[in-house]
Amino acid sequence: MDDLVTERLVLHPMTLGEAERVVAGESDSDARWAPGYPTEGDVSAATRLLSTCAISGDPQPFGTYEIRRRDDGRAIGGVGFHGPPDENGSVTIGYGLVPSARGEGHASEALRGLLLFARAHGVTRVKGDADHDNIASQRVMTAAGMRPAGEDERVRYFEITWIDTAADTDPRS
Repeated sequence: MDDLVTERLVLHPMTLGEAERVVAGESDSDARWAPGYPTEGDVSAATRLLSTCAISGDPQPFGTYEIRRRDDGRAIGGVGFHGPPDENGSVTIGYGLVPSARGEGHASEALRGLLLFARAHGVTRVKGDADHDNIASQRVMTAAGMRPAGEDERVRYFEITWIDTAADTDPRS
């Protein structure tokens, strides 16, 4: 599977070997990790990818992507799907960045790229959530075109739905 490229980022589909190294916290000679990478969320996503591969095979293109800066190639976080689309064409996403890469619009840019990809691949709805006190993550989803879709005692839910799944230049369409 090819990398997904945005203006400033590369969303690189994580391989099994890369996922194993992230879980172990051991970069290989080719990997360039920003300080703080991998985060706990990156390790969790890599663990989920390894488990999925062991049970049902590689989920790509609906797997985990490493977020890399285009200018220096350093991994600064991850974005991805929690699994393939369900019978209704719906997927759940997650994302995260190392602290030093936050506040620069990288998360919104990565999420917009993933939303465009999902729409182009027939997904009709993308869901995500953020803790009530995680205002930054709520802003990321809103900036990427997702809208509030409810809440419970712990989290606020967000989603974006498309009737026409044809790719567009703006995931908010």
